[in-house]
Amino acid sequence: MLLLEAEQLSKSYQGQLIISDISIQLLEGEIVALLGTSGVGKTTLFNCLAGSVQADKGHVYLKGKDITGQTGHFSYMLQKDLLFEQMKMIDNVSLPLQISGMKKKEAREIAQSYFKQFGLEGREMDYPNQLSGGMRQRAAFLRTYLASGSLMLLDEPFSALDSLTKEDIYYWYLKTSARYKLSTLFITHSVDEAITLSDRIYVMKGRPGKIIGEFLIEAAPDRQSFALTKEFLDYKKAILEAIQS
Repeated sequence: MLLLEAEQLSKSYQGQLIISDISIQLLEGEIVALLGTSGVGKTTLFNCLAGSVQADKGHVYLKGKDITGQTGHFSYMLQKDLLFEQMKMIDNVSLPLQISGMKKKEAREIAQSYFKQFGLEGREMDYPNQLSGGMRQRAAFLRTYLASGSLMLLDEPFSALDSLTKEDIYYWYLKTSARYKLSTLFITHSVDEAITLSDRIYVMKGRPGKIIGEFLIEAAPDRQSFALTKEFLDYKKAILEAIQS
């Protein structure tokens, strides 16, 4: 089922066209990457999708409903985890529920029920500086999930992690996505990351940024072994050729 759709979105700042005629789709249960180098307008596109920036042209649809320019339908996670250092983890994670009007005790109880599945069991009363980078990122994912439900918009969510932690988080997120039936659209500038995680990849290029290619990734069930296959390298070669052409 079609969940989220952007139709011919364009946006300018101070007379300069940043993105031009962007059309993308996200189906329920998919993980879709928006891949491109810095400066092609990926974050601008996300801001238009979320309604925090009004597109000059085009429309955004959520389950067929026009939500162009409207906020509050979903949230998205930025590169930094943005955890509040002075707050315990249980309160960091449950914050979206409290902001929505839920009482603190109830919000804490709901958040607590997810801590084990998100690899955070026993860390409820810790502060962010007591957690590893991977744990902080999982907490940020959980907070985003509680804020937005099954639709996740992630802006380079893994960029602050070291390479070994990234590998662990990739496969954790794939398992978590399947368990909670998440639908994810995420920004990345890493070809390997896009292939490892995605069902489909949109490639952006140019100034203004445009979609110049779409790749369907038919991965092996075990994504860890898939990264070592000839098929993985073939996808990487085709995507790099598209970017460099």
